[in-house]
Amino acid sequence: MHESLMELLWSTSHFSGGNLEYVEGLFESYLVDPNSVSEEWRKCFDQLPRVSEAQSTDLPHSVIQQQFLEIGKNKFRSMPVSTGVTTTVGSDHEQKQINVLQLINAYRVRGHQHASIDPLGLLKRDKVADLDLGYHQLTGADLDIAFNSGSLFFNKESMPLSEIVSELEKTYCSSVGYEFMHIVDTQEKAWLQQRVESVRSKPDYSAETRKSLLERLTAAEGLEKYLASRYPGAKRFGLEGGESLIPMVNELIQRSGALGAKEVVIGMAHRGRLNVLVNTLGKNPKDLFDEFEGKKLVNTSGDVKYHQGFSSNVMTAGGEVHIALAFNPSHLEIVSPVVEGSVRARQDRRNDKVGKTVVPISIHGDAAFAGQGVVMETFQMSQTRAYKTGGTVHIVINNQVGFTTNRQEDSRSTEYATDVAKMIQAPILHVNGDDPEAVLFVTQLALDYRYEFGRDVVIDLVCYRRRGHNETDEPSGTQPLMYQIIGKQKTTRTLYAQYLVEQNVLTQQEADAMANENREDLDNGRHVAKSLVLEPKSELFVDWRPYLGVEWTDEGDTSYPIAKLQELAKKTTTVPDGVVVQRQVQKIYQDRDKMTAGAMPINWGYAETLALGTLLEQGYPIRFTGQDSGRGTFSHRHAVIHSQKDGSTFIPLKHLSEDQPPLDLFDSYLSEEAVLAFEYGYATTSPKGMVIWEAQFGDFANGAQVVIDQFITSGEHKWGRLCGLTMLLPHGYEGQGPEHSSARLERFMQLCAEFNIQVCVPTTPSQIYHILRRQAIRPMRRPLIIMSPKSLLRHKQAISTLEELSEGSFKTVLPETSETISPEKVKRLVICSGKVYYDLINRRAELEKDDVAVIRLEQLYPFPYADFEKVLEQYKNVESLVWCQEEPKNQGAWHSNRHRMNRVLEKLYPSLKLRFAGRISSAAPAAGYMSIHVEEQEALVNDAIVG
Repeated sequence: MHESLMELLWSTSHFSGGNLEYVEGLFESYLVDPNSVSEEWRKCFDQLPRVSEAQSTDLPHSVIQQQFLEIGKNKFRSMPVSTGVTTTVGSDHEQKQINVLQLINAYRVRGHQHASIDPLGLLKRDKVADLDLGYHQLTGADLDIAFNSGSLFFNKESMPLSEIVSELEKTYCSSVGYEFMHIVDTQEKAWLQQRVESVRSKPDYSAETRKSLLERLTAAEGLEKYLASRYPGAKRFGLEGGESLIPMVNELIQRSGALGAKEVVIGMAHRGRLNVLVNTLGKNPKDLFDEFEGKKLVNTSGDVKYHQGFSSNVMTAGGEVHIALAFNPSHLEIVSPVVEGSVRARQDRRNDKVGKTVVPISIHGDAAFAGQGVVMETFQMSQTRAYKTGGTVHIVINNQVGFTTNRQEDSRSTEYATDVAKMIQAPILHVNGDDPEAVLFVTQLALDYRYEFGRDVVIDLVCYRRRGHNETDEPSGTQPLMYQIIGKQKTTRTLYAQYLVEQNVLTQQEADAMANENREDLDNGRHVAKSLVLEPKSELFVDWRPYLGVEWTDEGDTSYPIAKLQELAKKTTTVPDGVVVQRQVQKIYQDRDKMTAGAMPINWGYAETLALGTLLEQGYPIRFTGQDSGRGTFSHRHAVIHSQKDGSTFIPLKHLSEDQPPLDLFDSYLSEEAVLAFEYGYATTSPKGMVIWEAQFGDFANGAQVVIDQFITSGEHKWGRLCGLTMLLPHGYEGQGPEHSSARLERFMQLCAEFNIQVCVPTTPSQIYHILRRQAIRPMRRPLIIMSPKSLLRHKQAISTLEELSEGSFKTVLPETSETISPEKVKRLVICSGKVYYDLINRRAELEKDDVAVIRLEQLYPFPYADFEKVLEQYKNVESLVWCQEEPKNQGAWHSNRHRMNRVLEKLYPSLKLRFAGRISSAAPAAGYMSIHVEEQEALVNDAIVG
């Protein structure tokens, strides 16, 4: 049982014995008016679980919990059906009662359009007709008449209309605008209404809480002022105008810890990042100042300050919590799915199926949130089996301007930047950033909703940008009216300090002392984050030490005893009684039994299956996703059996042994960008085992090019982030047209440098078996890009033996295999990769050419210089050298790898020049007509073999 605040709460003496009646009384008072109990009790009662959770939790005080919850249920039941109207009821009054209920609903639905959420007062809204009394056939004469309050959680069965309207205005039209009536689930809506209406959106916070709010605002403002004075003109993407973000994130972390979280992962773009690093995660200000002064020394390319990640531990009421801020490039929203993947990996490591122990927080800009499609993709994954994380808290830092675009009709086609979130029925809480207490309230509400329902929630922090897009811009050139107002606007911290002084919470001297103390801490380079743990618990971290400094030459042992392999193979084809296997699938499994017995050669699909099975047997967890990964796009894998009897599924690989590591095998939703980013995030957080993403067709990776460029190929060099992600990209020219032929090998090859990725083109089942096993077994953690086949999945020549799986290893270069080709007779060397190899050797056989050797480069990068030379050095009488590829000349591996091949060829054959044989340069990857494809293929194969 994890130590959450609730478990500590139920185990205290206050809830036992003679105190029960007293606590029940407090709880009933809380239901009537949450502000009637102290903030400490209110926090406790806010976090009560639902009835279903209480009934299923074996806690010593479950009876008391049930009593509390029954009180709540009775309260919920009684309010909508109360009939305590004190005025005379007639038919006219009954009609007006209906009109009043419609007015109440109008405030719930459209009150946000009348709320004061813009600190600058620039947000011009049309009058909301259905918030007017006349719209509902009510007049000023009705204001003194008492009406039933319906389902309002105002704790009064009957109220004068004037009071109903006044309280609705306070609740729905003050500093917070709520959008949750689009939610279909009645329970969720009722929960939100109760939390919002019972305190009129303004809880009574203690003096200590208010002082803490001011202290965090002081820290946020203090850092920005300090940097502005010490490093004028330096880019920092400051948080001025949005300082309320710092107390918001602080509250999310503290409350998450109190609710049982052990880790919080944050993703955000540039604005405010330095402030979050220093004031939330506890980065030492001195280290940041050193970076501004150019003193930071790294042994990689590094990255700019406002892209950097960080991690630390903070103490909360529920114990120590690990906080991680993800690294992020300038592609603003792409970090969001990366964070989700990292969170899912952490939850899986903790065996947390519902997402209580690790909380994702995504911080967005308003323009990017509305404009970038990956936001929609990330929302779409939030409740899917493969990608859900128990709900994400989204914070939109709404500066009301994107770079220099501030006209709504230019920046989006929706009323709010946050409207995209309605697609998953997420509640949206618009809050005025200059009202810190309202910010605190919606923060608590959002996190509690996330924990209560396991769904995403959005906070729209409406603020402004005191400076331009960066500190070198002059914003008045494009936003003159906005910046005339901003120039006169007092800071959030100043406004709140004045308010607290007026409320006698503190004196002006105490407020000034906070600012002075913060300035002194910055001057002396002291940590300014609160609750920072300077000696964190090591068990909250993943140990990456076994994977650091591993050489490329460490191949790992991928052999596997043949008897043990056959024993495991039988388990991969064993299907329990009651699972009715489809006829074609049954044939595949029967053939695999023959392959196990040695009666048939091993094909591609079975080699893959055995690779995964042996890894599981050896203790390596596997995560495998893709748009058709269970069956395989080309119907070769069938790792998931769908019973023809009842549609149930059975995965043999999950039933190899009782203590095997987890296998997650999911068909993904139709996304590339967000899904690949998720898997990257997962792999960077989960070093042991295999994380595989398979494209339905290799060229679909086009849709994820941002992830490939910004993370997969450069993440290690920019940020030192190791990643063992494997990408399977079906590639090969079979006449299927330009959209289903090429995985754009050339793009990956152009990105190869400094041993950043592995690019391989295996051509036999044993090669795919060993390369998959190598990726998990050897401790080197770098992305593996596999150009996987289509036609080779069933090619009669693309076969292997059990012995080759059991005793072999991955070969970066495959030599000539024909016994009829004598090395001393070879006059022509043809070098190739991939499927074209089989076309070449078949044409050679047809022409009976025994002086042509065909060599396969199975690993294109890192280039296997030594292996390549060793294979070629036996050919002493070569007269011509040919590189053959199916791709057009301007694509494929020719231009990117020619210089690497020449480094060996010029040494062995200094008088010869490597010649190209393939399709002519083309704007499209392949021809769209089968007849043209066949003609081109014939020509390039003939050119390679006979010239």
